[in-house]
Amino acid sequence: MAKNIVILSTDFGTERDEITVPLRKLREAGHEVRVATPSGEDVQTFLHDKDRDVVVPTDMKVADAAGEEFDVVVLPGGTLNADAARVDAGIRGIVTGQAEAGRTVAAICHAPWVLVEAGLAKDKNMTSVGTIRTDVVNAGATWYDEPVVTCDTGGWTLITSRTPADIDAFCEAIEKA
Repeated sequence: MAKNIVILSTDFGTERDEITVPLRKLREAGHEVRVATPSGEDVQTFLHDKDRDVVVPTDMKVADAAGEEFDVVVLPGGTLNADAARVDAGIRGIVTGQAEAGRTVAAICHAPWVLVEAGLAKDKNMTSVGTIRTDVVNAGATWYDEPVVTCDTGGWTLITSRTPADIDAFCEAIEKA
């Protein structure tokens, strides 16, 4: 059954493979996948947080996505992207609404910062890039050094992954959710 999926990103600093690979793989699997940014501008990706790479077209503004029901919300990483996303009220609002509705959120690399900022990490099992492990643990989560961690605690599913090296496992977990 096809899922309605949104990838929430800012328009700058998203790690290339953390947006392009899930976008491609999930679309190839027959799901409706849209990209939303706060500005509605296309996403300038980076490779390893420092080299500009491809631009990913945006389908909608985060504000326009706020009223929709999604089977899965995907949060790609990239240090600059995740840092800006965690303070964006629209992104946090969609993620919080998704959790409150008992639906799935998937976050990779630095993107668990959004969950920390939204108060959604408490009592969850999760992973992330190692550099934000302390933030995740201090937010009340149990952190694992695993390619992908799926947690159903609290009545909603959270899928987290560490880095682009884990992207295949991340996409497979989203597919199974």
